[in-house]
Amino acid sequence: MHLKWTDVNEIAVELSEAHADVDPLKIRFTDLRDWVLALDDFDDTPSHCGEKILEAIQMAWIEELA
Repeated sequence: MHLKWTDVNEIAVELSEAHADVDPLKIRFTDLRDWVLALDDFDDTPSHCGEKILEAIQMAWIEELA
C-alpha cells in the first residue's frame, strides 16, 4: 500500500507506531513533514503538502492515542 498526503488516518497510525514516545502536540510541522516523508509506505510528492494537511495528520495522531 502506498500512502498519499490524503491518507491522513493511515499516516497517523504509522507515525504513532514509529514514534510511540512522541507527544504529537509537541512536534513541529517541519519535523512532522519529514517523518511522513520517511515512512516506508509513503509515496507522494513532497510539495503537495501544506499546513492544513499537517494539522489534519497531527489531529488524527492525537485521536489515535486517545
